[in-house]
Order: sequence, then structure tokens, then C-alpha cells
Amino acid sequence: MKGFIIYPTYRIIDGKPCVLLYGKLENSQSFLTINNYQPYFFIKTKDLSKAKNLLKDYSTEQTKLKNFKNEPVTKIIVDIPSSVPELREKLEEKDIECYEADIKFVYRFLMDNGIKGSLEIDGDYETSDTVDRIYKEPTISPLTFFPELKVFSIDIETSMDLKKLFSVAIYSKNFKKVLMISKKEIKDVLAFKDEESLLEEFKKIILEQDPDIITGWSIIDFDLQFLKNKFQQHKIPFVLGRSNEKCKIKIQKDFFKDSKADFPGREVLDGIALLKSSLVKVSDYKLSTAAATFLNDKKTLEDENKGEQIENLFKNNPAKLAEYNLKDAELVYRILEKTKVLDLTITRSLITGLQLDRVSGSIASLDSLYLRELRKKGIVAPSANYSVKESPAKGGYVMESIPGIYDNILVLDFKSLYPSIMKTFNIDPLSYLGKTKQKDYIEAPNGARFSRKEGILPSVIQTIWEERDKVKKNKDEIASFALKTIMASFVGVMGNPSYRFFNLDIINAITHFGQFIIKLTAKEIEKQGYKVIYIDTDACFVDSKAKTPEQAEKIGKEIQEKINTFFTEYVKKNYKVKSFLELEFEKNYIRFLMPKIRGGEAGAKKRYAGLRIKDGNEKIDFVGIETARSDWTDVAKKFQLELLNRIFHKQEVTEFIKQFVQDINKGKYDKLLIYRKSLRKGIDGYQTITPPHLKAARKLKEFKGGLVEYYITTDGPEPIQALKHKIDYEHYIKKQIKPIADSVLLFYNKTFEELLEGTKQTKLF
Repeated sequence: MKGFIIYPTYRIIDGKPCVLLYGKLENSQSFLTINNYQPYFFIKTKDLSKAKNLLKDYSTEQTKLKNFKNEPVTKIIVDIPSSVPELREKLEEKDIECYEADIKFVYRFLMDNGIKGSLEIDGDYETSDTVDRIYKEPTISPLTFFPELKVFSIDIETSMDLKKLFSVAIYSKNFKKVLMISKKEIKDVLAFKDEESLLEEFKKIILEQDPDIITGWSIIDFDLQFLKNKFQQHKIPFVLGRSNEKCKIKIQKDFFKDSKADFPGREVLDGIALLKSSLVKVSDYKLSTAAATFLNDKKTLEDENKGEQIENLFKNNPAKLAEYNLKDAELVYRILEKTKVLDLTITRSLITGLQLDRVSGSIASLDSLYLRELRKKGIVAPSANYSVKESPAKGGYVMESIPGIYDNILVLDFKSLYPSIMKTFNIDPLSYLGKTKQKDYIEAPNGARFSRKEGILPSVIQTIWEERDKVKKNKDEIASFALKTIMASFVGVMGNPSYRFFNLDIINAITHFGQFIIKLTAKEIEKQGYKVIYIDTDACFVDSKAKTPEQAEKIGKEIQEKINTFFTEYVKKNYKVKSFLELEFEKNYIRFLMPKIRGGEAGAKKRYAGLRIKDGNEKIDFVGIETARSDWTDVAKKFQLELLNRIFHKQEVTEFIKQFVQDINKGKYDKLLIYRKSLRKGIDGYQTITPPHLKAARKLKEFKGGLVEYYITTDGPEPIQALKHKIDYEHYIKKQIKPIADSVLLFYNKTFEELLEGTKQTKLF
């Protein structure tokens, strides 16, 4: 049977360590494989005599494997996984280096069997109450199998004081239910007399319906944490997985870490975390915002005064509350379906071999891929050790731009620049020579040297590259994006002190090559007679001087062809290797704005806007300027979009600006004046500063954390729920509208004040 691994773990059974793999079979049944397996790591063979006393209770095994210095290593086999870190510590106290002693037991098993996210299972099986098929000591082998998983979206409603549970909604493809505390019968709702009976039924549904994935919006931090406390309060075992073990929840207070829920045999994946880890952006990650953005749908209750509305509905209109509860669960399910983030997560699991809630970890992803390839070469890796950066790695080159408003600006960028550099110049921990003297080597611009014997990273990149080309031909955008994301993360991982192969010399070799190549590219483009107005890491912005978009497109393709021919010859001549550098003509901006730094004459970096034609339609791209940033209000974004749209189409803007300012003063755009910002440290987490959103939050009777929505009023910041003073329109005009207007008007030797006062010409064009 083909199977997909959902939950890998291990247990000590009859004193022996066993790897347990829970998952979903091709016939839609759940499975569990149980395989006995011995934990191990390595030390240098020459250190055996020094380690003799410490190893007397463990067995050793000679191997043909070697470390990076080509020294033979011996396998140290221990009794249980927890013995590995204990023994490692004792050995390292005697200056005996341990290899691969940090690899998680379960992932070691998967690597040794060549298995990633899916597998083939051959063997007899038993059945149980919690799992359809249990295989004991089956034969397992690698294959690729994309599963159809059962997903449950869950949402709860509670009292405002978070003491009472009102209802629980479950939404899935073929299952929809609302469980509610009620003395009356409600249509399409399961009514219960008390919390205890509701929780018992909820548990029964989960165990009988047997979902593979449980999701929701802040499902772990709020819904499941609340339910867990209620289970404890009513002395009901919090057993909702595919074993008899209690489910665990670990809430993270650190803003940059996600909370985790451990449901044996299942995965709990938070909807917000799935969007973020899949690089899907929304302005504030509220469910209402995501529903509007992706589904053009909305919740049945607005977010304002929601707590009071829920209390009122529970007392007076429970059917309406049930409808609201179920709709929230449904919205989460549909958002994940629409954005395909779950499919993307499964694909990343199949590529990296990591379980679904770990695929966003770039260090773990590269480690999983690298260690597998390293073993094929008969080499063991050093154990991971955290080290501190002595100095930061060199970044990509960003040129000071030449500000202005242009026609037909070409953007040419390198296809996966850093991975292609690593592949071209064989940059890899295994090929890194350090100060080793060798006759034939490749030298990076920072002086780092690499052997010509192919390393691991170049071969991993080649494999991913070929796979991506294959899926792109099949128009599989999800797999293509997953592969691109994994490959793009490699450089960041190499520069992370937590990575086992962290080496500033290696990371700087990549970024120095990047700077050298992009600068050389700009020089060669200018030799062709075109002006490069801006460079950003892997892209050149070129003034084509073309009279028409069609002419610009032709020039862009000519530049692309000439630069790629140049690098093929240059790399072969100077480095004696094949070039995998590939410049692509990406797009032509028929109108383009490159602003100046505020308050200065120099050109801005990483800030621009451009109008281009995509699929026959006009599209304005914003990078780094107000429309693209979350700390600007919607009124600023609306103003900038409409202003640039007029500028790009060479339409008059004087009357537009004047009218827009008048409309603000008349209150026409009040709903667009709201500032939205998260209190990451909580209401008591700020000691030395008091930012506006904190001032606003402190004016609320009750702040439950998260997003603060506020206006700037004549009395300062005030939350939208407790607005007492008039909105300070002058603030918005000066702080939000004026900077945007001036960034464009300066190219016409005019200022915002002059335009409003009408002291100069009234027309710009």
C-alpha cells in the first residue's frame, strides 16, 4: 500500500526503541507502522581508545564512512534515543568529537530508509479502535504519493470573560456540525444541557470521523487551548489523537515562534501560520480580511463589539450564533482550499521529508536534503553546534538609484542568482578548502577557495532545478513555488549560526560573487549603449530609450541574449567551469517612478512604482512605498494609487489633489483613516516608549491582545471602539497625503503647499 506520513514519532516498547509512523493510505484508511530501530552516532575511529571507559555499556561497529577530513569513523550504537545526548556530552568533555549526534531519532530512521514524505508498506496488519491498519515490522520503501487528507476546520464561541463555552463548530468537505449549550431544540444544531456533555460529543465526533488535519484561525492559541482547559475542568481525558495518549499544547509567548499542538497521529495546522509559512500575504491576518481578500466573502458578524453581539445572540438568537460559528469554520476551510497552502505544505513535505508542521523550517529542510546526499558519498556530518557571528555576512549590492519618471524601463534579473552561483562555482561545505593548499581550485572574490570535485549543494540544486523545470512544464504552480522557496532559502541557511555547516567565508563567497556578477552585468549593458538607473541584488533596471513598448520588449530580449552569451564565455575563460548564470528579461514598465530619498536629492533604494501590461491588462507594481506598507492608512494607499495612475497616464492631477484634500476634510474618507498595528509585546510590554497604538489600546476598557485599530484625533490616538474626539484631519493631510504628493510633484518643480495655494501654474502637463 502507498502511504503518506502525517505524524512520525517513536516509543519505547518492551524496552526497545521503535519508530512509529502514522499516516494516510491510498485507500483512505489510516495507518501506523511500527519498526524496531537502534539509535546511533559516530566518533573518529582513532578516538576509540580514549573513549573506551565511556563506551563499555554500548556496542560499536566499524564502518567505511569518513568525516570531512577523510578520517575513518566508528558507529556508536546506544540503547534508547535519550542516551545519545547524555553520551555525547560525556565524550565532548574529553575532547572527543561526535558526528551526527544531534539528528532526531525518527528522521535518522527515515533518512536511512531513503524515505521522505511518503512510502510503500508491505506486510501484514492488524486493526484497532483508533487506527485502521497497524503494521508491525513491515518492509517499507520510498516512493512519491500525494494523498487526499481529511481536514476539519474548528471554531468555538465563548462568553466575553472566557469562562463559559457556548458552542463548537466543525466544518469539513462532507461533515458540518454545530454543538451548542441550549435547553431548546435548534434546527441543524446539536443541543446540550451542559459543557460536559458537549465536550464528550465533540471528542466522540473527532475519534469517529478521524480527521488527518485539524485547522482553524488561531486554533492552537485560542480554540484548542480553551478546550483543553475545559476538558481538564470537567475531568475528561484530553485524548483526541490516534492513540490513547493525551494531547499536548505548547503556547509560545515569543511573537516569532508558533505555538504547537501535539495530537498523536494527526496534525494541527493553524490557518494563519499556513498562510505566513507559504508566503501568502494579507494586510492584517484577521479572518475577515482574509475572507474578503481570497473569497470575496465575509463573516456574519462584524469584528466591532463582537463579544457583546455573541453574548446577546447566545441568549436571544442561538440559531443566528450557530450560523455565525459555522460560517467562521467554513471560511477558514475555504481560504486554505482557495490559496492551496495545504497542498503546498504537503508538496514541501514530499520534497524535504519533514512532517507537515515543520516544512517551513529552512534549516531543517536543507539539513534533511544535504545529509541524505552526504551519506551517499560515504561521509558523515559534524554535529550541530550553535556559534556566534563575529561579523555580519556581506549582503547583495543595491545601487543608489537615478530618480525620475521614465518611459519603458526594462527589468532584467538573474534566475535564482545565488543558487546558480553555488552551482556554477561549486560553493559547498564539502568542497570548501579553507587554507588548504591545492593546485587547482576556484577562488571567490572574497578569497575563499573551493575544489572542483562536485559538492553536495550543487547536486541538490541541480536535482531541484530539474524537478522545477519538469513541474513548470506540467503547469504545476504549487510544486514549482515549493521548489523555488526551498532553493531560495539555501543561502540564508548557510549564513545562520544555528546551521551545522555555518561558515562566514562560504556565505560571503556567494554574496561577493553576487555583487561582482551584477556589477559586471550593469557594465556590459551600458557598453551596449543603455543606462542602468538602478541595481538591486540580482536585477538591473535599464532605461531602454524605446519609443514604444514593442520596441522595448525587443531591446530587453537582445540584452538578455548578449549578457548570457557573455557570461558563458567569461566564466569558461576565467574559471574553467560551465556557467549556470541565466539573465532573464522579466518585464517592461511602460511608465516608471523612481523617487528621491525624503528630504534629500539622492535616489531611493528598494522604493519604486511602475505601470506594466500583464495578460493584456494594466497593472501598477509598488515596491517599498506607501501602498505596499502596512503602517500607512488606506486613505494614503488610495491617494497614491489614484495619483500615480494619473501620472502614469499623463493626466492632470492638480484638481484631483485639491479635491481629495477637500473630501478628507468633509469626512468622506473617515473609514479609510484607521491605523492598524499589532501590539507584539502586549499592553504591558513597553517600558521606555509609548507608541500611538499603545496609547490607543490603553484607552480601551478591555484589550485582549493582537491588532489595535485607532484614529488620530484632536486628543491624540483613540481606538475606533471608544472614539470621543473629532478626527484630526490636518494630521492625515500633513503626515499621509503631503509626503506622497511631494514625492511626485518634485519632478515638476512644484510642492504640495504651492499646488493647494495655487501660487504657480495650475497644470503639470
